[in-house]
Amino acid sequence: MKIFSTVCLSSLLWLAGCASTSVTTVSDPRDILVPTGADSTTTTTTANVYRPIIPVGALKPITAVQANSEVVAQLTPPADLWERIRRGFSMPDLESDLVADREQWYSTRPDYMLRMTERSRKYLFHIVEELERRNMPTELALLPFIESAFNPQAISSAKAAGMWQFMPATGKTFELKQNAFRDDRRDVLASTRAALDYLQKLYGMFGDWQLALAAYNWGEGSVARAIANNQRSGLGISYTDLKLPNETRFYVPKLQAVKNIVANPQSFRARLPLIENHPYFQTVDIQRDIDVSLAAKLAEVSVEDFKALNPSINRPVILAAGSPYILLPWDNAIVFQRNLATYAGGQLASWTVWLAPVTMKPAAAAKRIGMTEAELRRINNIPLRVSIKAGSSLLVPRSLRNEVNVAEHVADNGQLSLTPDAILKRKAGKSGKARKAGKTLAQSKAKPKIGIQQARHKASKTIRVAKNL
Repeated sequence: MKIFSTVCLSSLLWLAGCASTSVTTVSDPRDILVPTGADSTTTTTTANVYRPIIPVGALKPITAVQANSEVVAQLTPPADLWERIRRGFSMPDLESDLVADREQWYSTRPDYMLRMTERSRKYLFHIVEELERRNMPTELALLPFIESAFNPQAISSAKAAGMWQFMPATGKTFELKQNAFRDDRRDVLASTRAALDYLQKLYGMFGDWQLALAAYNWGEGSVARAIANNQRSGLGISYTDLKLPNETRFYVPKLQAVKNIVANPQSFRARLPLIENHPYFQTVDIQRDIDVSLAAKLAEVSVEDFKALNPSINRPVILAAGSPYILLPWDNAIVFQRNLATYAGGQLASWTVWLAPVTMKPAAAAKRIGMTEAELRRINNIPLRVSIKAGSSLLVPRSLRNEVNVAEHVADNGQLSLTPDAILKRKAGKSGKARKAGKTLAQSKAKPKIGIQQARHKASKTIRVAKNL
């Protein structure tokens, strides 16, 4: 019996060795990326290099000591998304007076915290899923609290937009399209993908999540220069060692404060709303152009709720070629598809796109396409005292017989370009002056000829008079 027990124990240990190896196994090795050659004390400014964790070699049994030290993963997922986030915390904690200051600030504003967390329930599950898929710290799911208070329509004075607050140029770098009909910096899926791409890149550069966050806020070049300055002076190069602008100096402490509150809300007398650990929305493909109001009606949700999930659409119509999907609350997605299949109310889209053939004033454009100037300005956000440049994409009423989708190159790249009226007047004034100057010059050139002819005529007349004498 003793021999049998020993054999069983050896077999179990061998099986445990099969389940736990010195490397991580994943269904798709591309899902887990780690920086190579980077740690908290070294900094590189070269492009990111990631090494996928792929199992190699034969599997070996582990020892009894190793078996006892291994942490057993829980088989039951948490019902509460906050608990799931807590389990994924893996960034080193920051302890400082600034963290305590921000904890005090947030904990004394329970209404503000509740509004932020309520707003986050639409997006938080998707962000956590993406972070776990990439093997990234779940603290980063709290970053939109700091960036935008989880408002996907937020825009800063520096023109950063969306939940993750992308600047226009950075958004373009990470393939977030910005045109007359949509701004992907506000898109829930696209902006989250771009933000996590950027954070992974920064972590690959600096090898430290606090420095990566500082670079996300201040810029990678600024952080790299601050590190270089400290290295030349023989100073430390951690986040707390660097000379940072005030906004960046408070940036990581803010995230740490929110993390601390989420980790232990009772200690801060905070109340986190229940966010269940399941998807809030699902993606629905769009095949035809459709009005935003009609899409919301068919989904049986309010226009406000529809826009909260589809904040990148900044016009009253969804152009299928440019926005081939929409997000809808989980249960409403089926409702939308059923109602769309049986819809018998006529055309789906009441707007289409017209390209301005020449530079013209809004009044002239409105007259040409058969709508009032006020309506043209309102629907296309055209301010006063400007003219529309040639090639601009304008939203105009769609004829009842026009069911053709707006072309992909227009839906994907359409821009509204405006020029101040003063510039046109100045150009017109210059051309008017040029015409007047040309006329004057012609006249001045003609005058000498007329004068010579008159002189010749006068001289000839004088000669004839003299002969008569």
